[in-house]
Amino acid sequence: MRHFLNFLKSKVFLLQLGLALVAIVLLGYGVLRWLKSSTNHGEFVEVPDFSKMSVLEMRKAIEDSGLRYQVLDSSNYDPEYPRFSILDQDPPPGNKVKTNRKIYFTVNPSGYKKVTVPDIVQVTQRNARAMLRAVGLDVQRITYIDELGKDMVYRMKFKGKYLKPGDKIPKTSRVELICGNGTVPEKARIQAESQ
Repeated sequence: MRHFLNFLKSKVFLLQLGLALVAIVLLGYGVLRWLKSSTNHGEFVEVPDFSKMSVLEMRKAIEDSGLRYQVLDSSNYDPEYPRFSILDQDPPPGNKVKTNRKIYFTVNPSGYKKVTVPDIVQVTQRNARAMLRAVGLDVQRITYIDELGKDMVYRMKFKGKYLKPGDKIPKTSRVELICGNGTVPEKARIQAESQ
């Protein structure tokens, strides 16, 4: 124990201890300088506003600003933005980020996603409207034909073509309902009278 205490008080030990402390300080200083230069410490880029830019315009702007990007899928079409344009970005415009930071984009799809036409044949016009609204469709016009069921839906059309339940059309589309007016069709009346 006495030898150990004498060693701790010796010049050799104190010199070794001093050199070790100097080496630690120099190494720490060198590591901090290297980190500052390699991580661009204190150097920031302001995130530009990419909203409504096309994907091609966004790519050029990203390259010019020294950032990276990743495009995320978008499921909701926004008619107020051009097709295939930037809807949203993270981080938002004006934020200060380091160069080479990845910016995440949500892109406007080419149009509304398609929805399945519900089975509204032999349903009242009022219920048919509610069923259509539930899937994101609307009624543009109602046409009446001679059929006994008043306000009963017999057929539906979209852009002049007849639709069947299960067909797919773009969300927010407006369809035409063909409903009965409550009168017996002429052909059925003639057959009934001839019997």
